[in-house]
Amino acid sequence: MAKIGVIHYNWPGFSFEEFLRFAAETGYQYVELQINDVWTPDVDNPEANAERVRKLVESYGLKVSALAAGNDFLQTDEETIRYQVERMKRICRLTRILSEEAVVRTEGGLPKESVPRQKWLDALTECFQRCLDFVDKMGVALAIDNHGYITNDYTILYMLLQRVNHPLIGTNLDTMNYRWYGHDLQVCKRIYELMAPYVKHTHFKDGFGSLAEYRGAALGDGEIDLLHALNCLKQAGYSGVYCAEYEGPEAAGGVGYAKCYRWLKEHAG
Repeated sequence: MAKIGVIHYNWPGFSFEEFLRFAAETGYQYVELQINDVWTPDVDNPEANAERVRKLVESYGLKVSALAAGNDFLQTDEETIRYQVERMKRICRLTRILSEEAVVRTEGGLPKESVPRQKWLDALTECFQRCLDFVDKMGVALAIDNHGYITNDYTILYMLLQRVNHPLIGTNLDTMNYRWYGHDLQVCKRIYELMAPYVKHTHFKDGFGSLAEYRGAALGDGEIDLLHALNCLKQAGYSGVYCAEYEGPEAAGGVGYAKCYRWLKEHAG
C-alpha cells in the first residue's frame, strides 16, 4: 500500500490541530510539517515542543514524513555558513524527535548579489558537505527541494547531487515546480526520469503554465504527467511518501486537498 501524505501548507482557516484532524479524516497517513510548526523564535525549547507535536500528530493516527527546514545554503561568508549548518544540525535532531523515518526537506537557497551564478554550485556543495557528519550519525536524509530559481534548474541540482554523492542526500521531487520554472512538459518528464533514483520525498502537485502564467490545480486536473512521475519513482524503487501539495482555487475548507487524496489513493497503488 502506498504511503500517502499531505503538506501543512495552504490551509486557510485551519488551525494546526484542525489541519491534522482533516488530514486524518480524509484518509491521509502522513503529514509534512513546516519548521514554524515546531521551532519559532518564541519557543525556548524546540526539542520539548517537537515531543509535544509528535504526540499530537500521533493522536490522530498520523506520522510525520518530513520537516521543512527553510534554510538558505547559497552562502560564501564563513560565519553565515557555520550558522546555517548548525541550524540544520538542530533541525535534524528535531526531525528525529518527530519521527524515526522522517526526512528533512531542505531548500537550496535564494539568489543574491553576493553570490554570483558561477559560484552557486560551489556554495551549495560546501554547505551540504558540511552536513554529512551529523546526517550520518543521526541517519536523517536531506531531500533538496526543486524550489525557486536555483534548484529548479535541474542541471544545478543534478550536479549538486553528483558532487555530494552521499546516500542520505537526495531530492524532494515537486512534480509542478519544474514546469513552474519554465521547462516544457516533455523536459519535465525527462527530469523525473533523471531524478527518480535520488528521490527521498515528494510533492505531488498539478497545475498549468509557468511563472506569472502558473495556475494550480488538484491532482489529475492539470497538465502535469503525474502518472509518468509515479512510474519513474516505482521503477527506481522509491518507497517513501507520496505527499500532496495543492495551490489551486479550492483551498478553502480543504476541498482541493480532499481531491488530491482521492487521486493519490486511486493511482499511487
